[in-house]
Amino acid sequence: MKIEIIKDGIVNEVDKKLEALNYIIANKEIKTVFQPIISLNNGSVLGHEALSRITHESEIGNPEMLFKVAGEYNKLWELERLCRTKSLESAYEFMIPPYSKKLFLNVNPSIMHDESFKEGWTQEFLQKYRIVPNNIIFEITERNVITDMAGFRSTIEHYKRQNYRIAIDDAGAGYSGLNLISDVNPNYIKLDMNLIRGIDKDNLKYALVRGMVELSKVSSIYLIAEGIETYEELTTLINLGVQYGQGYYIQKPESEILEIREELVESIKELTFMKNIISQSDNNERTIKKLVTVTKTVTSNEMVIDLYDYFNENQESFGVCVLEDNKPVGIITREKLNLKLSGRYGFTLYQNKTVCHIMDRDFLKVDSNTPISMVSSLAMARTNDKLYDFIVIAEGNSYLGTVTIKDLLLKSFEIKIHMAKHQSPLTELPGNLIIEQKLNSLINSDCKYTIAYLDIDNFKPFNDIYGFENGDLIIRLLADIMRENMPDNQFLGHIGGDDFVIIIDEHVGEDYFNKIKVDFERTVLNYYNTVDRENGFVETSNRQGDLQRFPLITVTIVTVDNKTFKFDDIYELTKTLAKLKNKKKQSPSPNQGRLL
Repeated sequence: MKIEIIKDGIVNEVDKKLEALNYIIANKEIKTVFQPIISLNNGSVLGHEALSRITHESEIGNPEMLFKVAGEYNKLWELERLCRTKSLESAYEFMIPPYSKKLFLNVNPSIMHDESFKEGWTQEFLQKYRIVPNNIIFEITERNVITDMAGFRSTIEHYKRQNYRIAIDDAGAGYSGLNLISDVNPNYIKLDMNLIRGIDKDNLKYALVRGMVELSKVSSIYLIAEGIETYEELTTLINLGVQYGQGYYIQKPESEILEIREELVESIKELTFMKNIISQSDNNERTIKKLVTVTKTVTSNEMVIDLYDYFNENQESFGVCVLEDNKPVGIITREKLNLKLSGRYGFTLYQNKTVCHIMDRDFLKVDSNTPISMVSSLAMARTNDKLYDFIVIAEGNSYLGTVTIKDLLLKSFEIKIHMAKHQSPLTELPGNLIIEQKLNSLINSDCKYTIAYLDIDNFKPFNDIYGFENGDLIIRLLADIMRENMPDNQFLGHIGGDDFVIIIDEHVGEDYFNKIKVDFERTVLNYYNTVDRENGFVETSNRQGDLQRFPLITVTIVTVDNKTFKFDDIYELTKTLAKLKNKKKQSPSPNQGRLL
């Protein structure tokens, strides 16, 4: 390429970038790295984002500049095709079943309705890499300007009809995010890392993400938090109910697909377990209000010497809360007061001053309706010098009382021990005792509810042929798919064996649970060998010892609600569910929903 030299011997930088772009495309100087996106419910891998990296040193220093230059020189399609091909080639090995994860690909909206782009995403093209369309997610960044929204919506619908999935990337980074979400109606929303960074310490970010969680619940759009870098951020996002996450704390982008470290998975399960414990408890039990105790209060103009005398006379007191118009403005602990007054001049310096000169204005204050798990997370995220300070509890802006770290930890431990006795060790879902308590409370209340009963069909033949360990994997699979497809604030239980229950606080029909059935019956095929999967059945001995064919595993789901049915007791409710289940099993739908 000709490089234009201007006066004084300075090379035209724009031309040098174009030369570098052409070299990168012509010589395929692009490699793909993958960053996992995991469930914040159980640590399982949803999929991986494919990220392009430049392998040639040039005037173009990073991928963002690369795509910017490609846009300026009308070479976005050529660059996108290169990056797409590299991503699929690199993903080929780990996308082969049974590893049926999602592949997130960044796509510039300006080329999505290019006919060349559309023609490139054919079924024949994907078959080359043994990938199905519903495992491809196009990530569209809201930073890119969309000039023809009507045409863009039409293009999005085209891809949705082909079973591709859509994600809005960097939501919260621009100013048109809500409009884009409304127009596109994506399957996933990726929350920008700047919204996630420090969310455990920033009330505004916390409130914004909580609002997005509510949007997610009513729209069935899944949230993915980007840029998670600390344990505290992870904890906050789990307690908020964000479904998925990615970031350096989880795993950095790598050229190979790596396992998620086991300690992180266990940590996520424990955090989720604690959140579920509290959400399944009575309202008074699950909020911090239950632990509030009355603590002495003072005004900011009271004297330090008087407070010193108070602590000497009340050895059991751990501290006081400073109020102005019944609003907490500071705290003073016994230990920190003694520290202030110690030393050669400490007492002389402070004894005749008011408490506003020594009170700690940076203290943890939470609303009385805050879940115990959230308070525990916030308390443990404090710096070491404040780690054991008591917590101030307010109703609105008004002071209610305090909670000590000792009481908080004891209650958390008590709840954890209690619930561990009554959860399924296989699925980590509540077991029969908790399910019965939940059902009894529903029957005796006026709240809306729908109860779904799920039973795995043809499970015993699979267990007999493939063994108990693989049978356990099938049971865990259904539990995981239930978690992925149900809102976080709804009740999931494992009755035992291959039977499950879901309780929704609305009146819904069986169709509401159809995605669980579809996802489970599609994914469970991966647990059969090729011969059984292609035959569509397994052969094993029946109870009489004769060789018999059995269909592949499916799931039966039946529902009852208190709009259609009125139950006097839990026995009547469970009897009705059992009748509905048996009736449905005797009259199966064609192919039992099997996806072959």
